[in-house]
Order: sequence, then structure tokens, then C-alpha cells
Amino acid sequence: MIGVAVKGETLLRLCAADDVQEDLPLRVEVGDMSYAVFRLGDAFYVLADLCSHGPGYLSDGFVEGCEVECPFHQGRFDIRTGVATAAPCEHPVSAWAPVVIDGAIHIDPLNPV
Repeated sequence: MIGVAVKGETLLRLCAADDVQEDLPLRVEVGDMSYAVFRLGDAFYVLADLCSHGPGYLSDGFVEGCEVECPFHQGRFDIRTGVATAAPCEHPVSAWAPVVIDGAIHIDPLNPV
């Protein structure tokens, strides 16, 4: 885990922005937490990687538009917010507002949006 102090907050470096491809989620594991990092156009998004419904990883899912489909039961989530958008998923997954610093994607892990 790499922490960077910024304005009294601790930001966690997840990966290089160049490592994240359009419509192809990237799994980043830090300690016991797994994050799914997404790129939609020029924007980046970060969700908790584990589906809220079952043992599927969103980083293994299919991206269509602004949604990712979990490979476990085909439930879907809004990549921008973590909100469940299709059954059987009912509960959101955590989402973080990433910032790009020096070409790397960072989040404040203690403050999901």
C-alpha cells in the first residue's frame, strides 16, 4: 500500500492511469481489499470489486455503456455510482471518487462517495 498525504487526507495509489483500458476493468488488490478500476472515455471510476449479491468480481464483468455486469449472476451496477441497476443485485457496491496525480489513480479509501 502506498499512501500520499494531500490536504490532511491520505490518498491510496491504485495504479497508473495508462494501465486502465476503455471498457476493460482492472482489478487492484491492496491488503484484503479488491478494487475495480474503470475508464469511460477520459473519466476514471473505482468500485469495490466484490459483487454485493454473490462471489463475483466486477473486474471480471462485461462493461456496456455506464454499467458493469457481474459474471456471477448477471446483475448490473452503475460504474459511476455503484448503484445496483439490474436483478438479482439489490444493494450498491462502494464507490470512490478517484483523482489522477502524476499519471496515477488515487482514492481516499476511508471516504467512499
